[in-house]
Amino acid sequence: MISAERPADGVAAGAVVLVHGRGANERDLLPLADLLDRERRFHFYLPRGPLALAPGGAHWYAVPRVGHPDPATFAEGLAALAGFLDALPHERVAVGGFSQGAVMSFAVGLGRGRPRPAAVLALSGFIPEVAGWELERELPFPPVAIGHGTFDAVIPVEFAHRALATLREAGADPLYRESPIDHTIDPAFLDELGPWLAAALD
Repeated sequence: MISAERPADGVAAGAVVLVHGRGANERDLLPLADLLDRERRFHFYLPRGPLALAPGGAHWYAVPRVGHPDPATFAEGLAALAGFLDALPHERVAVGGFSQGAVMSFAVGLGRGRPRPAAVLALSGFIPEVAGWELERELPFPPVAIGHGTFDAVIPVEFAHRALATLREAGADPLYRESPIDHTIDPAFLDELGPWLAAALD
């Protein structure tokens, strides 16, 4: 799988996989690495989605309607991302993403039959409702962080509310933040996520 990387300075204390959104590419979230890890303790990996779909760019799955990925392409994207994570040479790996990448982070990190990562970060996404995937409720949850814009017109904030309620009902205790922004990432939340991520990987 094609990917970008931002290595640690010295021996990495762990790894973080950042998953891009719909129609982007493996370099889209690369600037987040230095914002989340200013001391450069962790190795960041940024894989490219395996699908080339309209209107262009790389994708993890097709979108017939928001919240409900196409099952066939979702299975393909999930298998590719799971294989990428499982092949990394690190004992502790956190996974996170934006938009479609947040959906994939929930899917690969919290799905039934998957090993738990060190942490899951979901920015402007949702927990998928799709045939062939379900939330693993029996294993202990890792640290989970959710950020969403209250003015998001692409993936409305109600999806974040639903994800938060689902995870709390299942026994998780996510870090949750809403920001007065649209479908984008709040820099102030990134400042909070840096120490959160370091604590999860340590």
